[in-house]
Amino acid sequence: MSLSKDELFRYIRAELNIDTPLDGDTELFSTGMLDSVAMVGLISFVEQHAGVRVQPGDVTLENFDTVDAILAYVQTLD
Repeated sequence: MSLSKDELFRYIRAELNIDTPLDGDTELFSTGMLDSVAMVGLISFVEQHAGVRVQPGDVTLENFDTVDAILAYVQTLD
């Protein structure tokens, strides 16, 4: 399976109720746009749509703070 940038943007906008303009480098968590509860849903979405398993130790700002970082992280798991 693969996860596209568009799918990730759609999920963030629709499921997490974010209507702020987003791009691949928009900081999602370090700016407070998303919180830890949103992180759980986002990780579940990534796992289901990318067909990967996110390890707890990999849940860091480096891997999950931006859409581009999430996609780069997922590529390391393929």
